[in-house]
Amino acid sequence: MRGVIAAGHELTVHAAEVVLREGGNAFDAIVAAHFAACVAEPILTSLGGGGFLLAKPASGQPLVFDFFVHTPYEKRTPEALDAREVAIDFGPARQSFHIGRGTSATPGVVKGVFEAHRRLCTMPMRELCAPAIRYAREGVRMNALLAYIAGVVHPIYTESPAARAIYGGSGPHARLLEGDIIRQPALAETLEALAIEGDDLFYRGEIAHLIARDGEQGGGLLTRADLERYAVELREPLITEYRDVTIMTNPPPSSGGILIAFALKLLDGARLGAHTFGSIEHLRLLAKVMRATSSARVEALQPDGYLDPRKLLDAHYLARYRQQVIGRPRATRGTTHISVIDGKGNVASMSLSNGEGCGEIVPGTGIMLNNMLGEDDLSPHGLKNWRPGLRMSSMMAPSLVLRPRGEVIATGSGGSNRIRTAILQVLINLVDYDMDVEPAVRSPRIHMEGDKLSLEGGLAIEKLEALLAAFPEHETWPELNLFFGGAHTVMRAESGFRGAGDPRRGGVSRIVP
Repeated sequence: MRGVIAAGHELTVHAAEVVLREGGNAFDAIVAAHFAACVAEPILTSLGGGGFLLAKPASGQPLVFDFFVHTPYEKRTPEALDAREVAIDFGPARQSFHIGRGTSATPGVVKGVFEAHRRLCTMPMRELCAPAIRYAREGVRMNALLAYIAGVVHPIYTESPAARAIYGGSGPHARLLEGDIIRQPALAETLEALAIEGDDLFYRGEIAHLIARDGEQGGGLLTRADLERYAVELREPLITEYRDVTIMTNPPPSSGGILIAFALKLLDGARLGAHTFGSIEHLRLLAKVMRATSSARVEALQPDGYLDPRKLLDAHYLARYRQQVIGRPRATRGTTHISVIDGKGNVASMSLSNGEGCGEIVPGTGIMLNNMLGEDDLSPHGLKNWRPGLRMSSMMAPSLVLRPRGEVIATGSGGSNRIRTAILQVLINLVDYDMDVEPAVRSPRIHMEGDKLSLEGGLAIEKLEALLAAFPEHETWPELNLFFGGAHTVMRAESGFRGAGDPRRGGVSRIVP
């Protein structure tokens, strides 16, 4: 068996499958899948965004490639910035973002995947880019999920004439509809050039020049110096023990991994699996853990926007929150994920984001840059108050689970603030409820944000009156929804490979024989 893949689109999975069949390893496959996702899932990721790769070679130490976005080194006056607010309707929930050139942080994804290629891959970059180039040139047909997402973010992706030319679609009001084909010839040429010239083209060459010139003339922040100074950070994963498994995840300065670890530590003293899945007892405990985690996040947030790991995982600090949870005596959004395991035991878990996109296309490239400076989740002190020259924090948390019997699981999710709760519930389903991968991913979820409880379709709401009474501020969703993340998950066990693409975000999984 060559391996297993799970991702958010059929073409993303297909690109990885082609590479595995040609003899590439999991890291080759995930690099190819990333480029394909930039074409096939353009509203969820982009060459103008950032991300993380948690890599565990079959022989060697696990390593996190942090290629998330970096704040620019200099600010401009607010009057000079191209930045405007837009409200996005997610159904039961609405959220406001800022878009425009002045909301883009320095993108890291191109440098990140090239760094991973240099260290871990075996195939030439031109072969890994080939599927994505073909998709961009021949066109990608919009599936139902992407058409829905395109409708949600329609105000952003039709903001400028250049964006409208790509994402305008054929429907009424220039909306993309299911079945529409998106062709991106400029992006195809960019990918071809990158495959030949390498990441210097993006950070020091012609693309860097185009990004900087567009920003200077159009109210942006990014300069040639910002791009030239960008560096991938290599980190050891955050490792935590839960029950009888070892969990590896994204370490600080990003916050998603440590908040997941914090929640698992709170659950250490609880017999969660003793409660029936979906019962009041199960969901009440989960909601309390999520609320405590949100409170701890606010309490541990430092002025630079990072979380203090020493405080969050301190035994006394944990004990205080654990008592609140267990009741003993005083004690985004635009994101996608790819998981790959190959037949030799290499494991790759990659999370990617472009925020919602800034709404503008860098001339001549087909690339929409991120709007990370305009996301409250990532820039909690506001659009004007970010600190220059810092790696931004993120909720993205590509994760691995190592079981004592030798099984290895790779997972991660998109979904803004719901990332940590989506991954947490998949981990709990796998460990506490001993679910297989498919039900662990597909089972309905909840999310707690502040005092508001969101419950997904599939839960027996009519039997949960006592739970809803305990959380008077709540909302129920009629079915599984992309609001609750997209945890594309794969597993390698003695019995073989298994995978699950999360249906909330168009997930596809494939075992490659």
